[in-house]
Amino acid sequence: MMAEEISLPADGEATTGDLVLPESARSVVLFAHGSGSSRHSPRNRAVAEVFQAAGLATVLMDLLTPQEERVDEVTAEHRFDIGLLGHRLATALEWLRIHPPTAELPVGLFGASTGAAAALVAAAERPDRVHCVVSRGGRPDLAGDALPRVRAPVLLIVGGEDTGVLRLNRAAAARLAAPHRVQVVPGATHLFEEPGTLAQAADAAREWFLHPGTGRERTDQEQDQGQD
Repeated sequence: MMAEEISLPADGEATTGDLVLPESARSVVLFAHGSGSSRHSPRNRAVAEVFQAAGLATVLMDLLTPQEERVDEVTAEHRFDIGLLGHRLATALEWLRIHPPTAELPVGLFGASTGAAAALVAAAERPDRVHCVVSRGGRPDLAGDALPRVRAPVLLIVGGEDTGVLRLNRAAAARLAAPHRVQVVPGATHLFEEPGTLAQAADAAREWFLHPGTGRERTDQEQDQGQD
């Protein structure tokens, strides 16, 4: 398994990421972390290990430069700048296209919180590069008018106890023209901190990346009950 730190240009500075490439990788998953988080997020790193064990390469990116992160810690202005975050993801997609070890691999996007909106914006802007999208506890509603333009299959994973975000995800799903599914993890709150809930989310995401668009959309009753 190969691992390397990558650096991408960003408005006169650089953003940093960690690429892990299993032998004979089937595809690569580019992570878009949520508001106030970073590529060092223990939750995303735990999910990335599940993907790597299944033969999926992973890229965990810091979408903000060090200077932007310092400003954001005080003002929180950049974490909700979906256009900026989406542009940074598009830059990472282009880098994956020209980086020899990943150039031939299909790319999936995995977004959490506001990163999910950025992932959907990038998918809408680069339909030739993104083959599927997964949101975990995300805010896909913040993708706005990009939602109907997404062509890649989308999986929206939401905690059953995260009622406000679940409502926003269902509203966003209704605007998607691409194949999509809302998957509810019973008993989980926004950060999937309850025992076993993050593992359930990671398993669902892994299967979506391995087999994009599989399964059927479930009814609201099934979603509330967390049934397959």
